[in-house]
Amino acid sequence: MKVVVTYILLLFYTSNLFAQQPAVGLTLSGGGAKGLAHIGILKAIDSAQLPISYVTGTSMGAVIGSLYAIGYSADTIEKIARQTNWDQLLSNSISLRSFSMQEKDDYGKYAIELPWVNNSFRLPSGVIESEELWLKLNELFFPAYQIKNFKQFPKAFECIATNISTGDGVVLDSGEIVYAVRSSMAIPSVFTAVDYQGKKLVDGGVVRNFPVIDAQKMGANYLIGSNVAGGLLPQEKINNIIQVLLQIAFFRNDEDAIKEKALCNIYIPQHLEEYNMGSFGSANEIIDSGNVRGEMYYPKFKHIADSLRSIFGPLHFEKQALPKISSVKITAFTIHGLHQTDASFFLKRMQFSLNQWYSANDLSEHIRKAFGTRYYNKIVYSLLPITDTTAQIIFDVEENPLTFAKLGINYNQFTGISLITNLTSRNFFTPYSKSQITVNIGENMRLRGEHIQNFGKHKAFSATATAQIESLSINSYNNFSKQGLFKQNYFLGDLNVRYSPTRELSVGTGIRFENLYYKPQIPAAFEARGGISYFNPYLFIKANSLTNSIYPKNGSKTDIELGAVINQTPNVDYYINGTEVQNLDSIGIQYKNYYRAFINAEKYIPITKKKTLFTQFQGGFNWRNAGDVINAFNVGGLTNVYKNQITFAGLAEGTVVTNSIAAMQVGLRYQIFNNGYIIPRANVAFYDFINGNFMPEKAKFLSGYAISFGYNFVLGPLEISVMYSDQSKMLLPYINLGIPF
Repeated sequence: MKVVVTYILLLFYTSNLFAQQPAVGLTLSGGGAKGLAHIGILKAIDSAQLPISYVTGTSMGAVIGSLYAIGYSADTIEKIARQTNWDQLLSNSISLRSFSMQEKDDYGKYAIELPWVNNSFRLPSGVIESEELWLKLNELFFPAYQIKNFKQFPKAFECIATNISTGDGVVLDSGEIVYAVRSSMAIPSVFTAVDYQGKKLVDGGVVRNFPVIDAQKMGANYLIGSNVAGGLLPQEKINNIIQVLLQIAFFRNDEDAIKEKALCNIYIPQHLEEYNMGSFGSANEIIDSGNVRGEMYYPKFKHIADSLRSIFGPLHFEKQALPKISSVKITAFTIHGLHQTDASFFLKRMQFSLNQWYSANDLSEHIRKAFGTRYYNKIVYSLLPITDTTAQIIFDVEENPLTFAKLGINYNQFTGISLITNLTSRNFFTPYSKSQITVNIGENMRLRGEHIQNFGKHKAFSATATAQIESLSINSYNNFSKQGLFKQNYFLGDLNVRYSPTRELSVGTGIRFENLYYKPQIPAAFEARGGISYFNPYLFIKANSLTNSIYPKNGSKTDIELGAVINQTPNVDYYINGTEVQNLDSIGIQYKNYYRAFINAEKYIPITKKKTLFTQFQGGFNWRNAGDVINAFNVGGLTNVYKNQITFAGLAEGTVVTNSIAAMQVGLRYQIFNNGYIIPRANVAFYDFINGNFMPEKAKFLSGYAISFGYNFVLGPLEISVMYSDQSKMLLPYINLGIPF
């Protein structure tokens, strides 16, 4: 082999009067997640200090190849790949931290969201746009924003896309590298097509997944090709619609790959049969496999480099050739695509100003502020150099429809089966507002209407008006044993104003009017019959830095409320063993104004990639509330589903009713497979530790445990649990599917 390589290099030398150094070209194939194996080949090339003049790639090969071409070292690319959250990057989900506080509660709550377009609700397209992918690409390619001709990169670069209108291959060698790479990886039926340079483009793998000939046309006369594509699937492995679509999309590629392979001086097949294009959950294992493959080919690369040095002398090799640009001063802007919102709203929600210095991360954070309002489906930018240090930013914006119908399913042992429907419309009554109606159709009927009005320069202030009615059947307990059943009818009217200085914090004040009516259905030893209404002025603080709403891996969430219950209007009769209590003083009930406080604080800490520790503290206090249990705290259940609930592993909802409680829970969530979890948890609580005059009393103690199997899928999280309490001495099942009302 060494003799052959030396002969080839000598042939290059003697056939050229001026003895020019051969130009080495590198081609990286497409292949989705399997394309991460290319990194190992790059590491071997870097270790051998073999100069690469030309790089071509398709799809994931275009991503890896373009990073290498603009000057990232293979080691840096490996670090980036291992640290990337691929699940978030290759989906339409976005970190909950990107959303404004007013939007966090609704995001990810519904299984289906149907936009209102052209006078009808449109079915979901099922394809991935991924705002986070666009932002990540902008961040990675920011140092090269001044270079619009890809042949001027430290290593000349081209990638391949497909014109969806004609089916022809398109060679992308100039313009915006972010758009070019995103076009090359737009797998049909998986990612959205990209409108770029007057064409609608999709994945280049449809026509040329292994573009060796393009490296040759660029000027390479020694060709190295790394191919991770395994060809077409055999018939027995085509068992779902996605595989059928991919098989059709890449049918032409199989024959083309044979021709491209023949052009390679060094052809490197990657043996990754146990993985597929979507195996990003195995990214580290694929990278490891590529590293092993690279080590096998390192001696060949080293010998080529040594032979070139022996013939041509010292070679120009620069392992890290990335342009040293960390920030840019933006002095002008252009916005394309605004129809329902205006430039003022867009820029103010971004908190973006001209004549300021911005890094790539700064720009991403500002864009997330606007994206987090949910007015926009996509915000992409490019930079046009004005001088060496200044640039014009061009925003390409795609707005969301203003109206959505949303559907979700929830089953909970306490509330039963429910279909949850929601209609949300923005700017329906007034500009910069959101109005929504949510209906819970099931065993327990619930209805809520809400209007949020944003105001202020950056729309950091908001006023919210809410009305809610519901009817719930609730079990009553005596000494941890179920003894009765009553119907609770509830009406809520709420008006509050808040200030949200950041996307993770809100402070505000409000007032509620609440009316409750109780009707026993199964008699109990102690019963309330009738209703009561009251006002509840309050102050609140809300903080939320969770990464996602379902099974968060990092962050915290805190809700604190301080208030008072005033102007009570009771029309309630109390019964003990069926006999009406004539003197309420005899059972310690007085309808005086009283104060109340509530706190819920959750914390999630990633221990390893698959293990997350979580803690939760809950506290509820009514003081100067003389004996009344109507507005007390109801302890039990694993999912928060109704008013004044303190969740507690080991007890059913409402097993304990108290005016003072402090509860602490600790748990561990372990991912056993993709979207599947085992979740053990334990909690303790002290209750009834203060009396109506806020004086300490001997506390009562609770302890409980639960172990759950959780699975997150299209309908939401499914949790099947078994729980036990040391006080009730009972082993209880618990099931919840989806997000409750």
